[in-house]
Amino acid sequence: MMINFMDKAVIGLVAKPMKEDLGLTTTQYGTVAGAFYLLFSLSALAFGFIGNRISSRWLLAGLAVVWSAAQLPVALPAASLSVIIATRVLLGAGEGPAFPLAMHTAFTWSKVKDRGLTGSMLQVSGALGALVSGPALIAVIDAYGWRSAFTVLGIVGLVWAAVWLVFGGDGPHLSREEKGDGPRRTYRRLFSRGTWYGALVAGFGVSWALSVHIAFLPLYLEDVAGFERSSIGFLTALPSLTSVLLILLGGALSRHLIGRSRRLALGILGGCFSLAAGICLILLPHASPVWLVLPLAGLAFGAGPAQTPLTVAAISVIVPDRQRSAALGIWYALVSIAAVAGPIATGFVVDSAPSQIAGFGLAFGLAGGLLVLGGLAAMTLIRPDQPHSSMKGSRVARPPRERLTGAG
Repeated sequence: MMINFMDKAVIGLVAKPMKEDLGLTTTQYGTVAGAFYLLFSLSALAFGFIGNRISSRWLLAGLAVVWSAAQLPVALPAASLSVIIATRVLLGAGEGPAFPLAMHTAFTWSKVKDRGLTGSMLQVSGALGALVSGPALIAVIDAYGWRSAFTVLGIVGLVWAAVWLVFGGDGPHLSREEKGDGPRRTYRRLFSRGTWYGALVAGFGVSWALSVHIAFLPLYLEDVAGFERSSIGFLTALPSLTSVLLILLGGALSRHLIGRSRRLALGILGGCFSLAAGICLILLPHASPVWLVLPLAGLAFGAGPAQTPLTVAAISVIVPDRQRSAALGIWYALVSIAAVAGPIATGFVVDSAPSQIAGFGLAFGLAGGLLVLGGLAAMTLIRPDQPHSSMKGSRVARPPRERLTGAG
């Protein structure tokens, strides 16, 4: 997941030199950033169902090879705008299923009561990827040119795939249901609950804001806020540092609260993170003095991701284990539609506005509003206190008592 996020984040780090080298408008750049998500959703959906039947050991390794191979052509001096767009589309197809499959795999290494914390720890990995990639890739770009960053990431991904094939795989909590020996539910029934719709709205807002963060925060800090380019790598990592702290805090609080109420531990707590992020993002373009930009940006783009592992854990409660991979794939595919629209819409708004300051004000206000809406939806609709085994009209074998301990 660290490498996965670095592959996403590199486009924002090379934005300014790439725009200058290729003569791109902000709208064209937004199209390049959004192209990453063109097949992202379809791939996440397809591999979610495949993940119900095939070991994640082989799936994750194969996906890593695909996304690593997609990075390497950009390093060629002759790679044009169309080549870059094509490679970003292929990269998105390879990375789309990574998050739900990684979560599905991580849950086979933890008990039910620990899934909120487990998901938070995995979510931290993406934030750590941003912390590493900011300063490291900026140094590579400044020394060897913007195309060199893609070469480095392609090689790193291939090395990881080889290591994963040696050490990776499913954990000891792979249940009878996941092995194909349990009951199934119709997806129509599974997705008829308020928890599912709350998770969709919440995930949509976080996905939109995250795509804007990756593609446009470096440009905003340099061109609008006026920070020096030499500091951009460090500054763009601040939201990720904030995210690490809040994700760990959210995971620990969730584990403490889940014995009282899953709604409190997964829905209300997660919604508070998204709500805080939305308010800060709306205020960010109006920050004065300039030093307020940094804490506001940290919370605006760092608090939302702390909701994601709690939302994923809530979904895992309302679906049978053997259908969890597909359910997470469907959810991730749907919320990733926001990641396609976010960069394109932001680029169009900034280009259409009378000034960059006004354009970013409107674009960040839109993203912040979606986060606020998602936070409110999570707080009111996510109610996973009744697990999937208690759904009307279903009959399933009672899980071992140990798995229910502390689950609320």
